[in-house]
Amino acid sequence: MSSATPPSDPPQRYEMLQAGLDLLDQGITVFDAELRLVAWNQTFLRLLDFPEELAVVGAPFERFIRFNAERGEYGPGDVEAQIAERVEAAANFTPHVRERQRPNGRVLLLRGEPLANRGFVTLYTDITEQRYIENLTEHQNIQLEERVRRRTAQLKNANANLRRASEENARIAAALGRSEERLRLINDTVPILIGYVDSNEVYQYANKGYSDWYGHPEDGVTGRAVLDVIGPHVYGQVRESVRKALGGQQVTYEYQMERAGQTVFARSTLVPETAPDGRTLGFFVFSHDITEQKRMQSALVQAQKMEAIGQLTGGLAHDFNNLLTVVIGNLAALQDHRPGDAEVNEFVAPALQSARRGVQLIKRLLTFSRQQPLAPEAVDIDRLISGLSKLVRRSLPENIAISTDLAGASIHALVDPAQLESALLNFALNARDAMPDGGRLHIAARGIELGAGAASFDVAPGEYVLIEVADNGSGMDAETLRRACEPFFTTKRFGLGSGLGLAMAYGFARQSGGGISIQSQPGQGTTVLMVLPRTIPEADAAPDADDAALTHGGELVLLVEDDANVRRVVRQQLIDLGYPVIEAENGDQALEMIEQIPDIALVVSDVLMPGAINGHRLAEIVLDQHPAMRMVLMSGYSDEAPAHLASLPLLSKPFIRQDLARALQRAHRDNP
Repeated sequence: MSSATPPSDPPQRYEMLQAGLDLLDQGITVFDAELRLVAWNQTFLRLLDFPEELAVVGAPFERFIRFNAERGEYGPGDVEAQIAERVEAAANFTPHVRERQRPNGRVLLLRGEPLANRGFVTLYTDITEQRYIENLTEHQNIQLEERVRRRTAQLKNANANLRRASEENARIAAALGRSEERLRLINDTVPILIGYVDSNEVYQYANKGYSDWYGHPEDGVTGRAVLDVIGPHVYGQVRESVRKALGGQQVTYEYQMERAGQTVFARSTLVPETAPDGRTLGFFVFSHDITEQKRMQSALVQAQKMEAIGQLTGGLAHDFNNLLTVVIGNLAALQDHRPGDAEVNEFVAPALQSARRGVQLIKRLLTFSRQQPLAPEAVDIDRLISGLSKLVRRSLPENIAISTDLAGASIHALVDPAQLESALLNFALNARDAMPDGGRLHIAARGIELGAGAASFDVAPGEYVLIEVADNGSGMDAETLRRACEPFFTTKRFGLGSGLGLAMAYGFARQSGGGISIQSQPGQGTTVLMVLPRTIPEADAAPDADDAALTHGGELVLLVEDDANVRRVVRQQLIDLGYPVIEAENGDQALEMIEQIPDIALVVSDVLMPGAINGHRLAEIVLDQHPAMRMVLMSGYSDEAPAHLASLPLLSKPFIRQDLARALQRAHRDNP
């Protein structure tokens, strides 16, 4: 088995991550456990008017607080006391949500959440317009109540005047008409849905926004029953609240409905109108659209789910790779000890092949949960699409026809194959959702040289592989197409889409040096075009040298592994390579043996082990106290090693004897 492909260039990954953060309309900062800046975006600097030179990796939290205090951001007072108070609060790493009004009048919502390593991440949202609308609504409601009060007074005065002089009737009627026109103008302008329902559940008033919300003409609500206007689906959600309001109780609730093919949400307050004798005459309805708020809440839940998936997948990868180490190690050993036995090999070869497919499955899970760095390699696009088409066929209903048009000649792209498969599968599933009644899905690939056309993919001119995924489904309008690759943007019903698929595919393409272009029109289907850097695969490497040429043998090896089955397999591999082996189950036991047995020349240790001393900590102690001793680490999960241990050989489980031999050879070469 070949050694793991090294991760992509860290500066490039950092630049890609920074570019993604800068696209957010929220400011974000990440400080580590020592209150030093780890990450930020341009929106953060813009919202708080910080100069760009202030934000550098490692910048202390106190630097930003001091900058604010010295320019009067926290108001009058002792600057040092203001700084100390805020730094002390930040060091507690407690969750917090608060609003802050800046001297320039802008209102920011700050939400801070602690991280697992006692750092914290903070989101900065400009809610000035939101607060302005809320204040405006409150002011307009007060105005509305005042106008209602005045109108009532006018009506009482009009009734008295009617008894005294009939000639006042025309004047009073005209005045009331003008008042109603002004009131309707105000009600139709405010961003609030306003209505009035009498005791028989019949609308006596609805402003324009209310009529538009339910898809009725401006005058198409008054005089109609509530059930008739809002429909049985919404009425079923609000029936109990209507009953309470007619009973004299003020009620606030939320409901959802389908409008223009999308799920929308609203929050309503019912305010009863009570007669002097205590009877409830009806109730006022005040509603506002909270769909965007719900989408943001859904996005947050999705992000939390992704984090949970990442944590679960990491643990699964460690345990599953330990199992595969035992399976592959024993099967490979059996194959080595019975090389000429065709009958045995008939059973061993397919078992080994299936076990190695399990390794690739775990890598795909880790890649999906962002626990595995991109591993670009020269990928045969024709072969990948041919294999993927079988999975796509199983994932799509029978009423969708699938066709492919491949280049024929072998073309290769420099990409992570698991990520590419994930992106293409996402395109296919999106096409499926756009064709509920069936249709055609076409996947094509060919080599292409981009010149002036490179601008449409935002890539440099050069040689690329073009992959096309086209359907004849419902298509997208211009606004949806413009936002298609935005994170968390989706036109699917809640629960059926996270809005992350195209965004992740777009990010993968950009990170791989390529780009995506989408062409679509309503009713005309959608075509997704992806270009990826074309490459020429290297010639097959020369066969591995035999084990004897790779090893030095004879030196005493301490094997540290908590899983007994894995320990047995690795011990046998070491013995086959000519090394005497002693064993330890954990880091504490290993340290005791190192102190008591001076003949130990090399330590082979797992990374994740129970107890206070894991593989990384064990390596730190060994290298510090026994610099002549060599170390090789094993891991069933690509947990990033500390920078000062990055040079140590790292074996990714599962591995075979030849992989172990190469790691031992590297340890000898690095520390002869």
